[in-house]
Amino acid sequence: MALSVASTTTGDVATLTISGELDGASAPQLRDEVEKVAGRNPKRLVLMVQDLEYIASAGIRVLVYAKQKMGTGVDIYVVAPQAQILDTLQKTGVDRSVYVVDKYDSASING
Repeated sequence: MALSVASTTTGDVATLTISGELDGASAPQLRDEVEKVAGRNPKRLVLMVQDLEYIASAGIRVLVYAKQKMGTGVDIYVVAPQAQILDTLQKTGVDRSVYVVDKYDSASING
């Protein structure tokens, strides 16, 4: 399944809704979207990944890039990852540099 990325920004929260497969061929597409939202200087980046079915090492590199590009003052939330995505995030240690949550509600997240 091809990668699909939809971007919205509300206030200082940028949201990327990601579905499909994030692999070497599709990683540049996500990286481009990360660069676009970084230019808006959000305080929070929310990655809605409930429909992301696969993530390869290239996808992990884009998540690491997003953390670096956004800077230390920007919190990154990975919302509702499927079991295999969560497993990959945990095995690579990415789960220690982002917030992995089951659901995202901006009203309940302090910031």
